Amino acid sequence: MEIRKAERKKAKLRLGIAAPSGAGKTYSALLLAFGLGGKVGLIDTEHGSGDLYAHLGDYDIIGIEAPYSVKKYTDAIHAFEEAGYTSIIIDSLTHAWAGDGGLLDKQGKMADRGTNSFAAWRTITPEHNNLVDSMLRSPCHIIATMRAKQEYVLETNDKGKQQPKKIGMAPVQREGMEYEFTVMLDVDMNHIASASKDRTSLFDGQYFKIDKTTGETLLSWLETGKEAPSIYLSTDQMTEVQDAANEAGITIQQICEVAKVDSLSQIQSARFDGLVAWIKTHTKEAA
Repeated sequence: MEIRKAERKKAKLRLGIAAPSGAGKTYSALLLAFGLGGKVGLIDTEHGSGDLYAHLGDYDIIGIEAPYSVKKYTDAIHAFEEAGYTSIIIDSLTHAWAGDGGLLDKQGKMADRGTNSFAAWRTITPEHNNLVDSMLRSPCHIIATMRAKQEYVLETNDKGKQQPKKIGMAPVQREGMEYEFTVMLDVDMNHIASASKDRTSLFDGQYFKIDKTTGETLLSWLETGKEAPSIYLSTDQMTEVQDAANEAGITIQQICEVAKVDSLSQIQSARFDGLVAWIKTHTKEAA
């Protein structure tokens, strides 16, 4: 156990945007990503709506449709990572939770088939955690949009009766998801954003429209500090890669050529899932 002084390190963005339908989540996310610079990839779950903003700038799309399984999301994230993208927009993350084939839907179907409702969560929670881990460990900037709904609390009135009271908007997502992000922005129907969570302190008390300069401001903050250490494949991960390669008839040299490294030990851990997936879909001849 080591005691060390705290120090700022360079980081990748983890930002959430929650807004009602029509408030401009996709539009805002794209402008912010353009401010971060580099290649922008968008995971589109909105039936092609990502193409509507092609006039804003250069970006690429991976479209996914129902059922909105966690695997489809993580596969898309890893595909953009492997292709060297700078920023990944997940539009929208809500489908992975509340969409057709999403985690809530899967939990409900398990319960309908006779699985104890609480026991079903033992299957769902690890899947949710895997999605969160894929976002947090990514070497890319991650911007995730989420639909928002009006949130209420019960309040006792002067006659002693309880009545609902509006307390603001809440993302349609598993409770606590917003705490996984460095910055969480809420956008209203007038396209005005405010930060409900902000570890950067850049947006405290501000009301603003998200644009390219928002991304530029965040990038300046993210690039302040020491270089963050790279996290490479663990011993267990290298063993799994080697086992998968042996089964597929692919040499370690071929894997290193694909990953553009000299040895397995130089491959970053964030690329592990994508690398194993590549191995499993190739044979020695195909490689």
